Amino acid sequence: MYAMQSTELIRQFLHERVGTQPDQVVDAALLADLGVDSLMLAELMFEAEDRLGISIDSNVTVPKTVGDMVRLIDNLRAAKAAQS
Repeated sequence: MYAMQSTELIRQFLHERVGTQPDQVVDAALLADLGVDSLMLAELMFEAEDRLGISIDSNVTVPKTVGDMVRLIDNLRAAKAAQS
């Protein structure tokens, strides 16, 4: 439902921060291989929270791939929508 928006947010973030080409940002891509370290992952999570109005708990399982991050964002967005 939200996957395209979530993927686009990640693509835009990575392109702006590290110059990652959008076609490299696919579900199977490892975030580390795209230049995402732990600090940048935290920044990406904050960006998702701010832009999408979600809250990512600090004890969440750390996403390893783009697909993991998309699923995390989408699950939180779906849970928020269900509460509305």
